[in-house]
Amino acid sequence: MSKIRIGVIGCGSIAQKRHLPEYAANENCEIVAVCDVVEERVNEVASQYNAKAYTNYEELVASNEIDAVSVCLPNHLHAPVSIAALNQGKHVLCEKPMATSQEEADAMIASAEKSGKQLMIAHNQRFVASHAKAKKIIENGELGKIYSFRTAFGHGGPEGWSIDGRESWFFNKEEAFIGAMGDLGVHKSDLMRYILGEEFVEVGAMVETKAKEDTQVDDNAVCIVKTASGIIGTLTASWSYVSAQDNSTVIYGENGIIRLEDDPNFSLIVQFKNGETVKYELQGIQTNDEGGQTTSHVIDNFIECLNGADNPISGEEGMKSLAVILAALESQQTKKIVTL
Repeated sequence: MSKIRIGVIGCGSIAQKRHLPEYAANENCEIVAVCDVVEERVNEVASQYNAKAYTNYEELVASNEIDAVSVCLPNHLHAPVSIAALNQGKHVLCEKPMATSQEEADAMIASAEKSGKQLMIAHNQRFVASHAKAKKIIENGELGKIYSFRTAFGHGGPEGWSIDGRESWFFNKEEAFIGAMGDLGVHKSDLMRYILGEEFVEVGAMVETKAKEDTQVDDNAVCIVKTASGIIGTLTASWSYVSAQDNSTVIYGENGIIRLEDDPNFSLIVQFKNGETVKYELQGIQTNDEGGQTTSHVIDNFIECLNGADNPISGEEGMKSLAVILAALESQQTKKIVTL
């Protein structure tokens, strides 16, 4: 089997800490090109991975030497760059959120269908061991009827992660479109759709900018959501958790409670109604902290998809998770519950 030839567009932190090292570790692909508008940055990355450097993404996606690309760019560029790559016959792995509007997401999906190429969205929380196990527990009926949940994703903000620090595009509304809700909240809307196996039908939200100065994007949000069967829950996204990250989920059911990434030693704990407690010591969730788990499993799943496996997070899936976040923004603006 010939190796899949990869181009990575955008050489910021998500590329340097996730996509590039994970491609390099996968024996079924090779990094042949990288692109960034910052010439010094792209040249350094190209040298590190023995790849060709581009400063213009249109030139990269037009190359016949590339089979697939990762789009690791500011949010407002996800749709146009992904569409350009698909139209040039390249498979696309796009970072989340996949787009900044329903119309953009629809256009991306249409381009993938027309080109016959794969479009996958990098929602890595589906590949966390505890989350996959929780989905099976619920599907097997061990928890009985699911009543409610709470899920949260918060940290101190992208200035501690982004390669550009406080000057990052994350804080620029024109480039980011959305703040913590797009950065972190969309992870959780996708995760809960995946674990529960249901779609959300109603969304209410309070979205604020409280922690970060000189920005117009949200940094704190709390959403109330309801699924088609009536499961209700809260979804919290924040850039103001200054002392420790929270990436936990608790699911309340008829026969017990599931706690995910809520304990420092056990990534999954099931507390049954009969008093029994089962603790699972599984591979930890990915984190940006020093010494923490860093493998997202996104790249391996993308390469498997290109080699014939089912696409685990298609454009349609990414669009449904984005729709929850767009509804949350609409709810904040209208002060009403939004029906999906």
